[in-house]
Amino acid sequence: MPFNSDQPSLVAQACWIVAPGRAEVRSETLPPLADGHVQVRTLHTAVSRGTEGLVFRGEVPRSEWQRMRAPFQQGDFPGPVKYGYVNVGVVEAGSAPWLGRTVFCLYPHQTRYQVSGDAVLPVPEGVPASRAILAPQMETALNALWDAGPARGSRVSVVGGGVIGLLVAFLAAREHGCQVQVVDTEPSRAALVESMGAVFSAPEAAAGDADLVVHTSATAAGLATALRLAAFEATVVELSWYGNRAVNVPLGEAFHSRRLTLKSSQVGHVAPSRRADWSHRRRLAMALSLLSDPVLDQLVTDSAPFHQLPGVLQRLAGAGAAATLCHRIDYND
Repeated sequence: MPFNSDQPSLVAQACWIVAPGRAEVRSETLPPLADGHVQVRTLHTAVSRGTEGLVFRGEVPRSEWQRMRAPFQQGDFPGPVKYGYVNVGVVEAGSAPWLGRTVFCLYPHQTRYQVSGDAVLPVPEGVPASRAILAPQMETALNALWDAGPARGSRVSVVGGGVIGLLVAFLAAREHGCQVQVVDTEPSRAALVESMGAVFSAPEAAAGDADLVVHTSATAAGLATALRLAAFEATVVELSWYGNRAVNVPLGEAFHSRRLTLKSSQVGHVAPSRRADWSHRRRLAMALSLLSDPVLDQLVTDSAPFHQLPGVLQRLAGAGAAATLCHRIDYND
């Protein structure tokens, strides 16, 4: 592969999970930039509390070690591993059309990095870099609704008011014209839920007879609530991923008599209804374009500088981080 000899080598800093429950920042030397590649200076990354939390705690099942690899992951599970897939930065070297552009890439937490030009996507005008970090979660929410296919005006219940659940509610209300209820155990999220175009309810007060229920809480209690809220012949879409944890699913009682459908949705594959016409790249570009509404800034509840990332991962892996939705990591040159 030819190289651009005029581009000097640079030292970057990257976050590695060196063992379950422990992360550290390591130095990496970038080579001269290859033809067709771009060099990106990171502005922001974000921590995926669900998937990245499982990786940090060493809870990825051995059977999923290959399927769970991030696009630019280095190392292997359970560690040491450089993991992550939410990176927004500015192209500072490479082909002229990309220079100076703000881009999104499925890259781990690293101050600078080099990838092929076709691995980055431009962040649309009107979407600030600090909000573009929500793109993977928006893509997951978009794909879930493609899998579910709600009719306009459907009654939709979302169980779990985390980032993905709130984005599902946002899309279902704003893009699909649905009547949306978000069910969560944290009443302080009521105002945030309402700003997404939905109504808030505690589990014990939630209205039933939903045409579609989307479960995102990653708890057995939440899944039981989701099944309880579903109407006759309704679909319950499971978006939670439990890693190596066993989950009790209440398939007794009225599950069969109500002819419920329990359906999985996972962003690794484009929903079958769109697969013939949509690539992963096109779907991610669509997700970025759906981030133009400033109301979504409320989903980014915490931020910290890059050098604090090992401690952030430690904190988010614990039980005391329930109030955090999306945690942004900020980079300074």
